[in-house]
Amino acid sequence: MFSDKDTAHFANLETPFYYYDLNLLQKTLSTCADAAKVYNFHVHYAMKANFNNRVLEKIRATGFGADCVSGGEVNKAVEIGFEKGQIVFAGVGKSDKEINDALDQDIFCFNVESIQELEIIDELAAKKGKKTRVAIRINPNVDAHTHHNITTGLDENKFGINSWDLPLCAETLKKCANLEFIGIHFHIGSQITNLDVYKNLCVRVNEFAIWFEERGFVVKVLNVGGGLGIDYHNPDGQIPDFPAYFKIFNDFLEVRPNQEVHFELGRALVGQCSSLISKVLYVKNGKKKNFIILDAGMTELMRPALYQAYHKIENISKSAEVVVKYDVVGPICESTDCFGKEVELPETLRGDLIALRSTGAYGEVMASHYNLRENVNVAFSD
Repeated sequence: MFSDKDTAHFANLETPFYYYDLNLLQKTLSTCADAAKVYNFHVHYAMKANFNNRVLEKIRATGFGADCVSGGEVNKAVEIGFEKGQIVFAGVGKSDKEINDALDQDIFCFNVESIQELEIIDELAAKKGKKTRVAIRINPNVDAHTHHNITTGLDENKFGINSWDLPLCAETLKKCANLEFIGIHFHIGSQITNLDVYKNLCVRVNEFAIWFEERGFVVKVLNVGGGLGIDYHNPDGQIPDFPAYFKIFNDFLEVRPNQEVHFELGRALVGQCSSLISKVLYVKNGKKKNFIILDAGMTELMRPALYQAYHKIENISKSAEVVVKYDVVGPICESTDCFGKEVELPETLRGDLIALRSTGAYGEVMASHYNLRENVNVAFSD
């Protein structure tokens, strides 16, 4: 991905920094939009994946909506210029202030995750003399076959309303005069690479849609979530197979006339468009381990420490003449501040530039000031 010209340019920038390839981002967004348009599917971007302003502006310009999981994300979406009628507010723990602010913004919909939340939104909407749209997030008990920490659709997870609570949910909806039920919502997990998982989801969506229809509800929206993964091992120019992804839902969802199918994609749209560029501070060669100590740490990229996540690591200052195995670590005073163990790299020296690839999702947005670290820098390629 990186040319000699790129490396020379990076040498003049203060490390560590996130480098965004906006051309790849645009190609990814356009490929997704074209694939969704075939079936008239609606895509909302999951803002939690990345809320860098320039990234968001490109996503908005593509015509996607915004899927938000906090009041701050709702406000950010409005600030960037997403249509309010395309902003959805999800999240298992919405505060009263967040709900009130979203009601004032007249967003498209709240995705509601508990019966008590239904009652609270109804109460707050009543105080404002408003009626607001809601969709019910259902926990479908579908295994996403992904990392345990990013699975969200099993009975053991905190997200959504469980199937045995749906009768009470339906009764509550009918009592809430300030709520307009518009549909059902699902999200089973993240970094899903086995598309067959979505076939199982479609079966459950069909069953729950029928369940609500049989009780007199009109299901206008089927929101099937997102979770489509990326290939962390082969990042160069890689764009997810959006046509295959959307075809699964076209083939297996039972969509009624005038019913809309909504998606909330995040990582699949932005994951490959960024790399974290870091400089080697020190090389420690030992009898059992060789360490490369970078100026980037878990404060700049949390995923390896949090999920034991894999990111491809490259020395972009030199080619592989002599290959050495290194543990690639950061400067933070934590043993978990490690990006990779036994990573095969060219013999590396102080001052070499290291690229941690596929960091466009859950990279910059999860950066912290732990150890009083400064804000991470950002650079762009147009």
